[in-house]
Amino acid sequence: MLETIIALDKALFLKINTEWTSPFLDTIMPYWREARTWIFLYVIIAGWALYKFGGRIWPWLLTIGIMMAISDQISSSLIKPWVARQRPCNDPEIALQVRSLLGYCRDSFSFMSSHAVNHFCIATFLIFTLKPYWGKMVYILWLWAFTIAYGQVYVGVHFPIDVTAGAIMGSLMGYLFATIFLKKIGMPQVRRLNTLAN
Repeated sequence: MLETIIALDKALFLKINTEWTSPFLDTIMPYWREARTWIFLYVIIAGWALYKFGGRIWPWLLTIGIMMAISDQISSSLIKPWVARQRPCNDPEIALQVRSLLGYCRDSFSFMSSHAVNHFCIATFLIFTLKPYWGKMVYILWLWAFTIAYGQVYVGVHFPIDVTAGAIMGSLMGYLFATIFLKKIGMPQVRRLNTLAN
């Protein structure tokens, strides 16, 4: 059973990495999947939160920082060494077929994708804590996280199961932290703009 799942995983990887491709995606995906690409987005969200809630938003920001540190350590330092799955470019069965769009092959392990864990974690946390303020628009964050996870497969550094497991774990962690935060602390009241003049 496990062998069949792994075989299907590799087959889907090769479809995404070598067949379902385009010059446009070849150009954009190596950058799209990078966390550094989205620093401006994080700054905008943090700036919006500070403007909306003032200094009372710091527990929310601190919770995000703690959550991201924990999620990254669990995926990178615990799960990856324990599972020890080779990356596609190091898998002797398919290595010669892999298109490595990053131009190098990492020696680190593949399962599970820390990119997927981290981005689904932050997306889920933001969705559950900001939905009262952003409405249904907030769900676009899951699509954003999905495209980043998909990019990890597209550029050749992860198998589909790696990012799927990462998405599930990240979503669960984001939901857990959001639930605890909302129950124990809660979002602060929106500050009134006229308080700025006082």
